[in-house]
Amino acid sequence: MDLSKETIEEMDTSQERESTKKVEAALFIAGRFLSLQELIALTDVNPILLKKILSDLTDKYKDNGMEIIQRDNLWKMDVSQEYTYMVNRLATGSSEFTKAEQETLAIIAYKQPMKQSVLVKIRGNKAYEHIKKFTDMNLINKKKMGHTAELTLTDNFHEYFNVNKGEKLPDNP
Repeated sequence: MDLSKETIEEMDTSQERESTKKVEAALFIAGRFLSLQELIALTDVNPILLKKILSDLTDKYKDNGMEIIQRDNLWKMDVSQEYTYMVNRLATGSSEFTKAEQETLAIIAYKQPMKQSVLVKIRGNKAYEHIKKFTDMNLINKKKMGHTAELTLTDNFHEYFNVNKGEKLPDNP
């Protein structure tokens, strides 16, 4: 079979499109930051082409409802900053957390680091169930401190609710 220059270019373009779709799908479904090594392992895309694809996807999603975020050598697809308030409303308004759980988590987020005993005094014995759920979901850390425990937010909390560490949580718009 005699391959012309155009046929080879068409094959390269088709292969690059397919690779781009794989990378885009991996970033979309992951919901977290992925390293270049993880992306290579997931997609089988060559590292040089992968870097080009990530750059192209970053440009493609610029000024859209979604964006590609790069932090150090990690990549993530996320909702654009201007629309995170909608995601936060959906996340906190969903049945994933009861109203009582939302209130407990809000107190931890506001007062952390805080003692579990203080939280239980504020929220009552149900707080123990909430704390278990939040630690199981890796939203909070629970560290033994004498007869009680110290509660703090995890990096996963910040990713889950799309807030930066130290950033004040916005009032509802």
